[in-house]
This record gives sequence, C-alpha cells and structure tokens, in this order.
Amino acid sequence: MPQLLSPLLADAVPEAVLTILKFGFLALVYLFLWQVVRVVMLELRPASVGGRSKNSPPVVKRTKNRAARIRIIEPSAHSGETFTVDQEITIGRGGACTVVIANDEYASTIHARIFPSNEDVLVEDLGSRNGTLVNGTAIQGIVALSHGDQVQFGQTVVEVIR
Repeated sequence: MPQLLSPLLADAVPEAVLTILKFGFLALVYLFLWQVVRVVMLELRPASVGGRSKNSPPVVKRTKNRAARIRIIEPSAHSGETFTVDQEITIGRGGACTVVIANDEYASTIHARIFPSNEDVLVEDLGSRNGTLVNGTAIQGIVALSHGDQVQFGQTVVEVIR
C-alpha cells in the first residue's frame, strides 16, 4: 500500500509549483535576515552630526560660571561623576555618546540628550525604547529641568545641579 501512495502524492503537486514554493520560502528567509540586519544597524549607528533634529531649539553655549551640571546618582559604581552642561550631552550605551552607560540593558544606544538653551537646561528623549523619566514621570518631547530634578535613562539616574 505505501508503494501505491507515493506515486499518487508525487503527481498531486506539479514540480513547477514546488519550485515556486521553494523560491518563495527562500525569499522570505532573505527578507527576514535583511530586517534583522537593518534593525541591528539602526541600533548601532552613531549619532547624527550635530545630534539635533530639525525641530530642536538651537543650542546656545553658556558661560562657564553659569553652566549647569549633571551628577550620576545610580548606578552606585559611577555615583558622583559630574558632567558640565555647557553644550549638548548625549546619553546612551553607544560609544559615540558623551555619557556612555555601558552596562545598562534598559538604556538605548542613543537614549536622550541634555542641552542648554538660553537660561534653561533641557532634556529630550531620542526615541528610546524604555523612555526617559524626569522625577519619576515619563516625558514627551523637550522638557526644561530645574536644580535638583532627577532624570532616569534606563536604570541610570542623574541629578541636575545648578
């Protein structure tokens, strides 16, 4: 009986259809691999030159004596490290960032930026997966920071010092 069934199955699907299905499957595999490579490349790309979007306010440099600073609070291994906000600071896991968060899997490659504008210090989430929090609240767009505000990028927390 199995010998009679095999020739019947072979004739049930023409060889041309099987060939088309093979090429279709191969095309889907290549499409999947292309998408994986594209996502990896987007996640690893360096910050754009200038690092600002078209809608961002212009960055105005402050004088050294008036520049705000950010101080890392968490993780405790980097607690106390301070960065002056006299120009744009990018924060993320990527090596091109001003503040590199190496061991924080919740931070994106280029997570956010903090920058001076006139008398204000502003923060902007740059499309990170887990968002940016200011004093425990998720932000949308650009938010002005005040002395003592705590900003969280993944598991890393910084405090604004004026």
